[in-house]
Amino acid sequence: MESESHTYPQGTPLLGRGRGRSIGLLGGSFNPIHIGHISLAKQLLKIAGLDEIWFMVSPQNPLKDRGTLLDEKLRFELTKAALQDEEGLKACDYEFHLPRPSYTWNTLQQLSKDFPEHTFILLIGGDNWQNFHRWYRADDILNNHQIVVYPRRGCEIDTASLPANVSVANTELLDISSTEIRGRVKRNESIETYVPKVIEPLVRKLYR
Repeated sequence: MESESHTYPQGTPLLGRGRGRSIGLLGGSFNPIHIGHISLAKQLLKIAGLDEIWFMVSPQNPLKDRGTLLDEKLRFELTKAALQDEEGLKACDYEFHLPRPSYTWNTLQQLSKDFPEHTFILLIGGDNWQNFHRWYRADDILNNHQIVVYPRRGCEIDTASLPANVSVANTELLDISSTEIRGRVKRNESIETYVPKVIEPLVRKLYR
């Protein structure tokens, strides 16, 4: 936004008013971010014709056990470092500063207020699309925003029944998971081909 008095959350991409862009929102815990996430985003950027993709790092739910979920600020810093040289891909901690739990509808509403010049497109996997009807205010999201669905292994997408504002991006399926990376770190196995080189030492330190 243009107002100098507005305080932006740390890490939120700053885009000038009058430069309306199509921004894809890719949400996730990114625990940790890996090359599969980045490859997916690069493909979506081109296939969906987006100007940017914001990696919306999900905050820790205070009502749930932390378990294997790394602190949200550390996950954001890893994501930011991994994307520092990736054109059009931005780490975003926007949801850290919103009321919790973080419902996608609420995030979209606030983004539209803070960045009225931009169009926000929701990017979700086929597994989330199958359960989308259970999302908080799912109908409102469908009625007000575009959604791009990307394939997930084992999740069939019935393209014939998709609403007009929902499309499918035929991205490559990559069998890499954050769970596998955390396990490899615990077992002191190589993660060289799983995460960007720039964050590999820190991933090993934080998830050991």
